[in-house]
Amino acid sequence: MNKHTSPQIIGVIPARFDSSRFPGKALAKVEDKTLIQMTYENALRCERLDEVFVVTDDQRIYDCIAALGGKVIMTSKECLNGTERIAEALKKEEKLLEADIIVNIQGDEPCLEPEVITSIVEKLIADSESVMSTAIVKITSQEEAEDPHVVKCVIDRHHHALYFSRALIPFGKGYDSRNTYYKHLGVYAYRRDFILHYKEMKPTSLQCAEELEQLKVLENGFRIKTAIVESQSIGVDTPEDLKKVRERICQ
Repeated sequence: MNKHTSPQIIGVIPARFDSSRFPGKALAKVEDKTLIQMTYENALRCERLDEVFVVTDDQRIYDCIAALGGKVIMTSKECLNGTERIAEALKKEEKLLEADIIVNIQGDEPCLEPEVITSIVEKLIADSESVMSTAIVKITSQEEAEDPHVVKCVIDRHHHALYFSRALIPFGKGYDSRNTYYKHLGVYAYRRDFILHYKEMKPTSLQCAEELEQLKVLENGFRIKTAIVESQSIGVDTPEDLKKVRERICQ
């Protein structure tokens, strides 16, 4: 990155059709728009992003974005997660290879605030020792703290991630309202070259045990910077989550 010029920052939205808990959710409708369309248009609101691409392995999703005049890249079905899908797209799109920072925006986050994206980008730019950054938000209820679908994060004094888990962390003797718990938001900013390196790293034991791709980064000794944000974003993992998005949009 040239310190005398503004870094080139590109948002990328990985999207697949075959979600295990909610097959076809990318094309599920909220009013007259698909979930992936809403996520794409919402990402365009972030002024910190120079461009936004969707990367997918499904022709239906490709056609949906292309019909909007959006930028979309077809990738293979062999990719194990969103980061690997972005790594494959890098080799197909020159603009991605020219980016300094690439932001991975989950295809099921239609309400992610632009300020969250800006926050993780700025954290990564300011911390030369970290290869990527992500967002966390304080958990405010016991139900959310103990929900295995809510990924938790613990951090050090410099806001580097120590660990991510689906279990309650820190555990202590169970949930304690006097403790601070953080929920992980599935949005990442990476230095471009690290994405290609990530693709070459083999799966790790903790990554496989928790089914969390970011643990492979920590297990290989790299740093992840976190930004503590305020966010009301709703990630769509189940049909019930989609109902919550519909209720929020229709308020």
